Amino acid sequence: MKKAMYIAIGAALAAAIFLMTGFIQKDAVATVNGTDIDKESLYEKLVAANGVATLDAMISDELVKQEAQKANVKVTKEEIDAEMKKYEEQYGGAEALQSAIESSGMTVDQLENEMKNYLLIEKLVGPDIEITDEQIDAYFEENKASFAQAEQVEASHILVATKEEAEEVSKKLEYGEDFAELAAEYSTDTATAEAGGELGSFGKGEMAAEFEEAAFGMKADEISEPVETDYGFHIIKVTGKTEAAEADLADNKEQIKEILFDEALNTQYASWMAEKKEAADIKNKLE
Repeated sequence: MKKAMYIAIGAALAAAIFLMTGFIQKDAVATVNGTDIDKESLYEKLVAANGVATLDAMISDELVKQEAQKANVKVTKEEIDAEMKKYEEQYGGAEALQSAIESSGMTVDQLENEMKNYLLIEKLVGPDIEITDEQIDAYFEENKASFAQAEQVEASHILVATKEEAEEVSKKLEYGEDFAELAAEYSTDTATAEAGGELGSFGKGEMAAEFEEAAFGMKADEISEPVETDYGFHIIKVTGKTEAAEADLADNKEQIKEILFDEALNTQYASWMAEKKEAADIKNKLE
């Protein structure tokens, strides 16, 4: 029930439901040298491969809806929008999230349905979950290293193939030409050129050794001399630096509480759903 699983789980379920729904006619879905492959054959294959798990997920979703109706529990459009906003922040913006949704094979509506289902479960099962300060403290101590802030550099670069090109760009920068415009014109790094060469923030061990040595040795707003790596010659502009800092419980308390809540919800939901299935009148023809 982890929120980070919305797209992965939702995409798999949506695809399976789409493929299974309505495939009982004899209509051909493909033709091979004049021989038809009909929908019924495809349906049988899909049921054999994914039918049991997909139907079980659909049964669970239906039980959640029914229990929510009994308890008069609802999820508002505002709550779904707020959840979507969190996802946009995690993925680096609305466009990045849209790209992730599309690459997963889902639609925005399908993702919102997964979010709605999660929020219903959270409202039905969540009130019984209590996360104590002792649990938060223990989790922090066990995972302290992961909450420490490593030193980071925020930088842009212009990548060219030869030292001569790099020196030419360096001279233009000395004469006051704009770094972002030169990146768009000269950089062979097609992933960043149009964005002015922006690389974002990175820690040690993420970039080529020569690149990192130069970047971490620079001050904010400083522009490097040409730096050679296996990729070519880089001109680096450091746009910001974050100093290393030890983990602080107060700064991470809410994040830890959410992690522990999600873990507890996952466990509680499994037990809750097992009880609901035991009490429900379910006729599953695939079992």
